[in-house]
Parts: sequence; structure tokens; C-alpha cells
Amino acid sequence: MRRRSSVGMSVVLLTLAAAAAGCGGGDSGRGGRDGAQSLTVWTTEDVADRVEATKKLTQRFTAKTGIHVKLVTVAEDQFDQLITSAVAANDLPDVVAALSLAGVRDLAANDLLDTDVAGQVVNDLGAGTFAPRAIELTRDGDRQLAVPSDGWGQLLVYRKDLFDKAGLAPPTTFDTIRKAAAALNKDRVAGITLATAPGDSFTQQSFEYVALANGCQLVGDDGKVTLDSPACVTAFDFYSTLARDYSVPGNQDVDSTRATYFAGRAAMIIWSSFLLDEMAGLRDDALPSCPECRGDKAFLAKNSGVVSAIQGPDGSAPAQYGDIVSWTPVRGGPKDAAAKFITFMMSEAYVDWLALAPEGKVPVRRGPSAGDTSYVTAWRGLKSGVDTEKPLSDFYGPDVLRTVEASPDTLARWGLTQGQGDLVGASLGELPVPKALSEQIAGKADGRATADKAQKAVEEIQKGLK
Repeated sequence: MRRRSSVGMSVVLLTLAAAAAGCGGGDSGRGGRDGAQSLTVWTTEDVADRVEATKKLTQRFTAKTGIHVKLVTVAEDQFDQLITSAVAANDLPDVVAALSLAGVRDLAANDLLDTDVAGQVVNDLGAGTFAPRAIELTRDGDRQLAVPSDGWGQLLVYRKDLFDKAGLAPPTTFDTIRKAAAALNKDRVAGITLATAPGDSFTQQSFEYVALANGCQLVGDDGKVTLDSPACVTAFDFYSTLARDYSVPGNQDVDSTRATYFAGRAAMIIWSSFLLDEMAGLRDDALPSCPECRGDKAFLAKNSGVVSAIQGPDGSAPAQYGDIVSWTPVRGGPKDAAAKFITFMMSEAYVDWLALAPEGKVPVRRGPSAGDTSYVTAWRGLKSGVDTEKPLSDFYGPDVLRTVEASPDTLARWGLTQGQGDLVGASLGELPVPKALSEQIAGKADGRATADKAQKAVEEIQKGLK
């Protein structure tokens, strides 16, 4: 998966942030820059063609406003280290682009966000123009932490042709997923291919997708860890059964699961929306290799269906794992310039920003006014791919695109809306849940023992944060 959630920052960042708070800032800019006439913007969109496209957008902004933008690319897996160093040097960026939900919560926990700017921009643009879930996930009480930009959702992709031939219902619930996995697990085709590698965040993401669907939460509203709940036990049992009985043996990760599905060796896969351009044969380094794909690179795209939110027996409503990235104003920077820049990127330049990677940048702002969906309409026609660029609508029907574009309305995440962003970040660093899950998949534990082990491990992490 091309985008991963940011892992947690070290406790030293909190200390550094407190020290830096006494070093000034305000609205005059940092490091001797020209106040409101200059902005430093960090972006985690560090792929070369995306960097060039972003530079062109910043140049348009400068031509319009006279405000110079210094664009600094930051690899997402290095963000925590670099922001820690920037705090120590009192040389923070003014705005961070494409920052994950976990990254936003980390900065919030360390008092590094300018929530006044974020709130002003959302109010000026109109909160009603955003997907409500995107606003909820980027708020803390009455504070708007960042300005949600776009997102991707975890999907359950399935071989529609195989399902139709077997007379199976779409895999939208635990029951229909299990039945389909059992029925199609034959003739050298796995019922499903799932992430199982214990030290991989992709396994965490895949399991959290299943867990959320069953109402299994990392913590309750009181902040106490709840991984030992009956809903979580059921989720652990369900995921382990799929992985052990109907998936591919051995530790599976983001690359091997994709390779299995692309080879035509699995009837279902849990992956993100970034799979869509690859499945259509638009990336030479990740081409489908199924027998039918030799004559038609887009065979799998044409014969696959997608499900966004799924539901377990204990879940109150269908749910979906995913991430929303945000324009994140940083405390101490020039407020007016930051607000103008983010507003520009979320309005005049918004569709061009989405065009950087439409398959994984689903708009969370629907249009320029409440009820207007023109940004979504424009997104449908954007070209995806790397070596070949074509609109996703050339390969997928309206039902698939509607499912993908509706993802921001059903996204959920462990711990964030309960105010436990620091715990989420620390857990992503240590990955106790995938480690416990792997033992059950190997047949060394049942759901109750797995839930208890994960519970104790996360409780220890939580104690270390206090």
C-alpha cells in the first residue's frame, strides 16, 4: 500500500515542543522569513511526478497572491524524526500537506497545531461542503485540528465473475464473506488473500477494517482499552479463520496479497483503493498476471466488484477502515498566509490536487457550496495510473466508482474520536495486535486468548504514555 499511517512520535517531542513554545513565533513567521509573504510547506506526497505537479500549484498561488511557497518533500516514514528535529531547531514548517489522521493527532498531542487557522478555513469554505465523517475525524471537541483534503478507504475486492457463477451474494457481511471464502476455496484458488505478517502495519490496517465492522474498538469513550470485549473476540476468530482456512499459507503482506489476487489465485482481497489503477493494468511494475490477463490487462478490473463498508454480527452499522489526509497549519507560522494557501488548495486548485493520484485521493470536499458535488464529478473523469494514464471510468462501472467515492462517509478509525491519538500512534509503532493475531492464525491460541494478549500489550503501551 502506497500510503501508511504515521507511527507515533517519541516522548522527547513533547518535551521539545514545550521548550520551543517559549521561543516565540506568533504571526511573524519563523527563522527570519519574510512574515506573511513566505510559507514553508512540507508535503508527504514525495513521488517525483507528484512533487512537480504540486510545485506548479504553489507557483499559481504565488502568482495570484505574491506569497512565496517553499515546498519541502518529506518521506512519510521519516516524518516523525524530521518534525522532532525541526522542533528542537525551532524551524518548523508553516503547513504540512497530506498528513495522515494519526500524524494530525500526534501534532495535536504535542500542541503543534494552529487550530485557529484550521477552524477559520473550514468555516470560510463551509463545513457543509465536506463529508461529515471527514470533519468528525479531524476535530477534537470544538477544535478543528486540520483541514481534511482527501482520503482512501480499505476495500474488499472480489471476483464478481466467480461469485456470479457460484450464485453467491456480494461479500458485505461476516456471514457472506465466510460463505464465499469456503465455497470458492478450491481448484488452486484461495477463497481470500489476507495480510498476516505480524510486524507489518498492513496487517494492522486489514484487521482493524474487520474489527470496526464488528463494533470492536481499541478503547471506549472513557479511554480504557477494550480489545478483550466479546466483539473483539469474534473479530479475532473471524479473521484468523479466514487466514488459516481459506487464504494463502505463510506470512502475507501488501505485496504478496496483491500478487496472489493479480495472478487469479484468490477470489477476494482486502486492499486499499490504490489497487484500482494497478488492477486496470496502468502500472508496469504491478501488472495483473492472471491467465485471462495475458489477452486483456484489464480483465480483473472488468470482472471485480468492490465493497467498502462491511458489517459483523455485533456491529451496529457497516464500517470501513481508511485514512484521510489533511492540510495541517502548524503553530507559530503566519496565520493569514497559511489560511490563504490552504483555501486556494481546497478550492481553485482542488481538482488538480486530486489529480496527483485519483485512485487514492478521493475528495472529501464535495463541491464549492453545500449540496454541490462538482468536485466529485470532476474526480470521476481524472486520469489514474503511472505508465499509462486513463480515467478509472474506462475500466470500472458506475457502481464501483460510487462505492469508492462514498468511502469518506463510512470511514472509521480506532481511538481517534475517543481522544487517544497518542495511543494509536504508539500502538502503530509496536504493532501488538498483529503480533497477537499471528499466533492465533498459527493455531497457538483462540480468540479469547488473543484478545487478552492484545489487551494487556496495549494497556502497557498506554501506561508508558502517562
